[in-house]
Formats: sequence, C-alpha cells, structure tokens
Amino acid sequence: MWHRKVLWSYNFYLRINCCPPRSKWRRGVSRMCNVESWRRRVPITIWLPQYNLEKLLRDAIAGITVGLTSIPQGIAYAIVAGLPPQVGLYSSIFPGVMYAVFGSCKQVTVGPTAILAALLTKYVAQSEDFAYLASFLTGCVILLLGVLQLGFLLDFISKPVISGFTAAAALQISASQLKSLFNTTGSSGGTFIKAVINFFSNIKSVQLWDTLLGVLTIVSLFLLKCCSPSSPLSYCATCRVHSVRARNAVVVFAATAVAYLFYIYGMTPFKLTGKIEGGLPKFSLPPFQTVVNNNTIGFDKMLDVLGPEGLVMPLVAILESIAIAKAFAGTASVDVTQEMVAVGMCNIVSSFAQSMPATGSFTRTALNHASGVMTPAGSLFKAALVLLSVTYLSEAFRFIPRSTLAGIIMVAMVSIVDFSILPPLWRHSKSELFVWFLTVVVGVTAGLEYGIAAGAAGDALRVLYSASRPRLVTKQFKVCGVQVGAVDVALVSLPEVVCYASVEHVGRVLRTVRGHVVVLDGRTNIHADIGVIETVNSVISDAEGGKRRFLLWCVEEGHGFDGINATLVTGDDLQRIVTEHCVDNRRVSSLSGVS
Repeated sequence: MWHRKVLWSYNFYLRINCCPPRSKWRRGVSRMCNVESWRRRVPITIWLPQYNLEKLLRDAIAGITVGLTSIPQGIAYAIVAGLPPQVGLYSSIFPGVMYAVFGSCKQVTVGPTAILAALLTKYVAQSEDFAYLASFLTGCVILLLGVLQLGFLLDFISKPVISGFTAAAALQISASQLKSLFNTTGSSGGTFIKAVINFFSNIKSVQLWDTLLGVLTIVSLFLLKCCSPSSPLSYCATCRVHSVRARNAVVVFAATAVAYLFYIYGMTPFKLTGKIEGGLPKFSLPPFQTVVNNNTIGFDKMLDVLGPEGLVMPLVAILESIAIAKAFAGTASVDVTQEMVAVGMCNIVSSFAQSMPATGSFTRTALNHASGVMTPAGSLFKAALVLLSVTYLSEAFRFIPRSTLAGIIMVAMVSIVDFSILPPLWRHSKSELFVWFLTVVVGVTAGLEYGIAAGAAGDALRVLYSASRPRLVTKQFKVCGVQVGAVDVALVSLPEVVCYASVEHVGRVLRTVRGHVVVLDGRTNIHADIGVIETVNSVISDAEGGKRRFLLWCVEEGHGFDGINATLVTGDDLQRIVTEHCVDNRRVSSLSGVS
C-alpha cells in the first residue's frame, strides 16, 4: 500500500514540475558551477579586464573627491554612534575595498551612514564591542538573504514606510546634534523628543563661540551647494565645481585651520574632536563577549541585548543600498541578489577591523556619480585616501571643532528627507499617508526601530483590510425588449482574487444590490476561496425565492467563481443575453412585478 502512495506522489511531482527531480537538480548544480554565474557574483572579474588609463584617471578623481567627503562624515557618524572617531574612518576603508570586488553598481559608495549610527547609539552606550558585533551579524544576515535569493522580502516594506522612517531618522539625528552644535551640557537624548527636551532643559549652558561656528558652518554649506559656475569651461569655474563637490572637506579644513590658529595663541574657544588613534586598526575576530558594568557577558547575552530590534539594522542597510543603487542605475537593471552579497561581505570583513555597520550612502553616491566615476574602482581610491589620512593626518583631526561636524550632519539630513511624497499620498491614498505619519510619530517618540515596525504593521493592516473589503463595482441599467418589457439589471464586477476574509462583505453587497437580474462579471476574476463561493450560492438560493435571477458572465472553467450555482453565459451583447434568459425561463410577468 505504501509503495502506491510513493508512486502517486512521484507522478504528481512530475506533473507539477514538468521534469524529473534528478534532472532539475542537475540543472541547478550546472548553473551554480557555470563560470559565467560565478563571474556575476564577483563583478571585478568582468570590468577589470577592460580597465584602461582613461577609466583609471576618472575613477581616481571621483574617488579622491568622495574621500574628501568621507573623512569628515566618517568622523561625525562615529561620534553620533558614541564610538571613537577613527572607527568611522575604518568603516569607510574596508567596506570600500570589498565593494570594489563584489559591488555591481559603479556609483554606489559604501560606508557609515547617519541612520545606522543612530540605531547603534543605545547599544554602544553599554560597550563599543556591540558595534563590531552588529557589523558582523548585519553582514551575515544580508549575505544569507542574498545567497537564498530572498530579496523579494524587501518588497513588503512600502515606500511610505521607508520615507517615514527616513524622515524620523533625520529628525532624531538632527536633534541629537543640538548638544554638539551649541556645546550644551546634559545628554543628547535617545529619541527626538528626549533630545529636544534635554536641549531646552540645558539651554542656559549654550556656548557663544561654538554656536557661532556651527551656524556659520551650516550657512557656508548651503551657500556652497547653491553655487553654480557661469562659465563651466573656465579654470575658475572648474575649481568652483570641485569646491562645491568637496564642500564638506573645504568647510572642515577652514574650521580646523581657525581652531589651530587659536590653539597656537593658547586659546581653545571651541570644543574639539580630541585625540584620534591613528594607524591601522587591530585586526581580530568580532567580539563574542564583552564587559558591561564590570561584568563579562557572553555571546548569548549580547544577542539578548541586541534583541529583535537589532534585525532593523540589516533591514535598513540593505534597503538603503538597493534604493540608492536603483536611483542611480538609470535604465540599467540592478542585481538585487548581488547587492545583498556585496553589502553582506562589506560588513562581515570590516567587522574584523573595528568597523561599525556600513551601507550605501546617498550623499556620497550622488557625489561619486557627479564626479564621473567609471567603475567600482572609485571605491578603492576613496578607501586609499581615507587610509592615508587616518595613518598620517590623525594628529590634525584632533583640531576639528565638534560644532562643525554637527553642522555637516544636520545639512546632510536635509538632503535625505523627501516631503514630495506627501501631496500624492493626500490625493490618491490617504491610508498610505496615515502609515507615513504613524512611522514618523512612533519613530521620533519611541525609537527608530519601533517606527519602522509600526509602519510595517500599519501596512499589513491596510492590506488585510483591503483583502476583506474588495471593491465590487456595481452598475445599474435597464434592458428593454418587446417580450420582457423593462428589466432592471445590476452588473457586479468581481475582482481578480476574492479571499475568505471578504465572505461577509461579498454576501452583504450581493444581498443589498437592486435589480431583477444580477449579472456577476467574472472577466477579470481568476480565483475565489471556497467560503466566498458558498456564501454567493447561499445568496443566490435566497434570491431565487424572491424571483431574482443571477447570471454568471464570462467565467472560464476552473477559474474562481465557476463553482457558483448560477447560469453561465458568454458573449459581448449583454442586453441580448439578459433578454434571452428572461424569456427562456418564462419570468417576464414576475420580473416586471418585482420592485
């Protein structure tokens, strides 16, 4: 008996898959062993053989330009996370090298970002080892998603949720920089609300010189951003273009020079970054244990500290990177799987070198694109410049004013917030607008990880509500004929899929529809759950006693509503169809008497 069941299961498998399991497995193995497949997973083997001097020069210019921006931003984002400044620089070096090998989008620049830094803050407050472990775990999760080709899971995070999360992150990060911008006392706060409350609670401790330098930094960055050379072919215009692109580095250099001049004369009016440990990082395994409050905790306890909220970091990292890659790829397609592999490898390898989680940066990617990068080798030049800086210029970095770094971060936050999504949401989808506001409000009050969770939950509820309340478009009209007189007809258009959650709604709509003849339009329907079919049959049975007739129009056999106990009709002339069926069933007198 058992062998018959096995044989039946095997035959069923053949019918479903259209090929023997062994041959299908062999095809999968052959694809994995294919040289071209492996080359796609290591893109440097594709573009490096075609590399030439022209590409080298353009990549070098773009890499150096991006590197000049990566240095101040890396230091600033490390400070945001509560890490030593050099960690931000290490996080620009090693991910850049790995992305040059595995990255598929030439414009993308991988490194620390403000959002990831904000997510790290509460963990780093206990021990900086959590940042290095988070980098390793983030890379493992993203790499696993890429290997298993689970990129489609990201489709469940809607654009309003992403936009709302980004807006909440920008508000929280900007608020956390108020302390450094004005050099006030007290805590910078873990959320937007706490940061604002703490700032106003300590507003009397505002320092004049730091405030003046921070505001001047913000104004200078906006003025440089608005500069546009009138004659792009002139030498002066070319210098202005490069100054605008490297404006962060220009402003930091000027502020550092001013702070150093004051230092020479024995004055320190600004709060400075302080000593930065130069040279290469300490290469070692990611920390699987650490010390918190003089107590050593193991890997399991560290995972407990990270908790489910820690999964937000890999989610945000890959969402940022793929969104940026799609934005700058133009008409070219983006290999989502390969981007996951690349970002995963960037974080795994960099976790062995005292680095924080990294992903694609919109600001630096836009700068890379504007600088005319030709291949992912631009990341190598960027990494080389940052490495030289942290090795030989670390002494100079200690004179960078913190208010200047705070100003750079706040200006960067302006560019990542997209309020242009709000008018279309208001006009076309107020439920999605509610999800956007829910994500922002929860994000700025409870925390960013809770904001994106609340947004995703709101989206899920919105989709479930839509599934339970499908739109049944009803049209009322009359069919007139010599034999039947005037017959009221209701045409109910059935949606493509009607699931079990809409049973009550569908039954309620069909019971309240008015008409002597109800035509169920199934031209677009392909599936209906059994509960819906039973409910419709019940409505039809009740209606037959009231002398109402149901017709099922243009439903293919085996699709959706073909199990309904209604007359199946076809054809394009609906008036003729209704007339014929009214006459055939000899209900002319009864139909004309129904109100």
